[in-house]
Amino acid sequence: MSTQIDHLLDESRRFPPSPEFAAQAVATEQLYTDAAADRLAFWADRSRELLHWHTPFTRTLDWSNPPFAKWFDDGELNVAYNCLDRHVEAGNGDRVAFHFEGEPGDTRTLTYAELTAEVKKAANVLTKLGISAGDRVAIYLPMIPEAVIAMLAVARIGAVHSVVFGGFSADSIRSRIDDANAKLVITADGGYRKGKASSLKPAVDAALTGGDGTSVEHVLVVKRTGQDVDWTDRDLWWHDEMAAAPAEHEAQPFPAENPLFILYTSGTTGKPKGILHTSGGYLTQTAFTTQAVFDLHPETDVYWCTADVGWVTGHSYVVYGPLASGATQVLYEGTPDTPHPGRWWELIEKYKVSILYTAPTAIRTFMKLGRQIPQKFDLSSLRVLGSVGEPINPEAWVWYREVIGAGKTPVVDTWWQTETGAIMVSALPGITSLKPGSAQVPIPGISIDVLDDSGTPVGEGNGGLLVVTEPWPSMLRGIWGDPDRFKETYWEKFGDKYFAGDGARLDDDGDLWLLGRVDDVMNVSGHRLSTAEIESSLVAHPLTAEAAVVGASDETTGQAVVAFVIIKASQTDAASAGDVAEILRAHVAQQIGAIARPRQIFVVNELPKTRSGKIMRRLLRDVAEGREVGDTTTLADTAIMQVITDAMK
Repeated sequence: MSTQIDHLLDESRRFPPSPEFAAQAVATEQLYTDAAADRLAFWADRSRELLHWHTPFTRTLDWSNPPFAKWFDDGELNVAYNCLDRHVEAGNGDRVAFHFEGEPGDTRTLTYAELTAEVKKAANVLTKLGISAGDRVAIYLPMIPEAVIAMLAVARIGAVHSVVFGGFSADSIRSRIDDANAKLVITADGGYRKGKASSLKPAVDAALTGGDGTSVEHVLVVKRTGQDVDWTDRDLWWHDEMAAAPAEHEAQPFPAENPLFILYTSGTTGKPKGILHTSGGYLTQTAFTTQAVFDLHPETDVYWCTADVGWVTGHSYVVYGPLASGATQVLYEGTPDTPHPGRWWELIEKYKVSILYTAPTAIRTFMKLGRQIPQKFDLSSLRVLGSVGEPINPEAWVWYREVIGAGKTPVVDTWWQTETGAIMVSALPGITSLKPGSAQVPIPGISIDVLDDSGTPVGEGNGGLLVVTEPWPSMLRGIWGDPDRFKETYWEKFGDKYFAGDGARLDDDGDLWLLGRVDDVMNVSGHRLSTAEIESSLVAHPLTAEAAVVGASDETTGQAVVAFVIIKASQTDAASAGDVAEILRAHVAQQIGAIARPRQIFVVNELPKTRSGKIMRRLLRDVAEGREVGDTTTLADTAIMQVITDAMK
């Protein structure tokens, strides 16, 4: 049997850059030329050009002990200084760093000078509490300015932050605190979500009680909602400590390989994986990709990445990449549908957002609600749209461009991971002729290939396993405290190549298409089929807003295709669930072929998603195979699986 993944769909639509866009674009073809001529010199040039080095580096890459890389390791810099002080010193202190919008409608504007002043005071608070270089600090906050301030203050003093998404449970917080041996937790009384004040500190309190004690010495609490909270001797109010803190703090340089953060991946079983990132290489690649991929012009653009800082997208494309680039950003606390389903578009109109970076899940949700909602708002300020998180199907890509981007705005679909630290594959607007649904090409300086199980390149027109073939600046430096697990998880399969765990194919043009996690590849009658491509076919039908496909055991074919679909709001009265299933089964067979026709299609109101918006297909696989549904604690809505199970009876 072939070990390659069969590819199913072809895409003929192309959207070349307009001459006007290309003429002013940040990225040029010369970047590809320079990177191809000398990859290491290319990255060294980018780092010197984009960052301030207190001690210039002379060594670009040390790969003498693979897979443990060192980038720019004899140089010294301060990450927070690069994100803050240098912009103020360059005369840009009055530039807005963040337009903050709370979910209840409260607002706050922070200039670079004001943000720098806050981070300096926060750094002094941390030092007073005994935090020094190398110490770990857990951060459990809503999407408020203090989350960014806390991260930058930790970075400023050379300590290591571990941000925990503000929706995780006490057990999740405790496991991350224990693994990192954190000395301090920074949290809030609560935050606002879906029109209500949600609690945060009680989860921290629960995480720090019982067991064998804790490494945490203090809990620093931001007052956000004003709700009552329990108090202990270790608790301190953020505002009290900040009011007493000295205003001045000089940023000291640290080695480029000084750890910057640990971020735990959202595995559902076993010990969480603490992905470790360091400073110089990470900041180089996040700054470069922020500017090249989003065509960022910091003097004029207003940039909005909708990700929470609890995820790697929030680290790289809310905090470090944009601030190192001097960007003006929107920071929004709440959900897209509160207090009304047009909230995002209202904010884009209000702040004249020009660059929007969000997830396919959000785009498909807006498709389900209908284009009439965004069409009520003036979105003419938008000039670049980005997608991140999972493969975006061509129809959602085109809807995003046509409805949100007025039919002219480039859409860059980016592939990368918590482990890669920064964008690895993306079109560059102004250069690339865009292809809906395809991540397209590695960014300059990145080497990607698609292999079969034996490590042989599959070549154009074929699918297989995605690998990174050369070290890159923002790569993970390991799994915190577990070097053996790092080697086994990412390097064991192909030895000298990083295995991403994703399936991919190269089309006849050599462009890259992501096919989802390898675990989501089905084996139907000897054909290895990608769930992502069948989902794309389903969403291409006018009835469908969202779809999730899984492989279920089948006595005849080995595995069978089972689909769960959400129907567009405008189509809910068009046909019965049974009719919809037959229409869509026939559609897939016609568009792809009989081999991909779903055995069953279930019409549902929602899909099980993590808090970062990714569909939990393993839970749908449990339902499709009639098993007891597994662990649902990482879902945004833990009740949704019961709703789906009941709907199938």
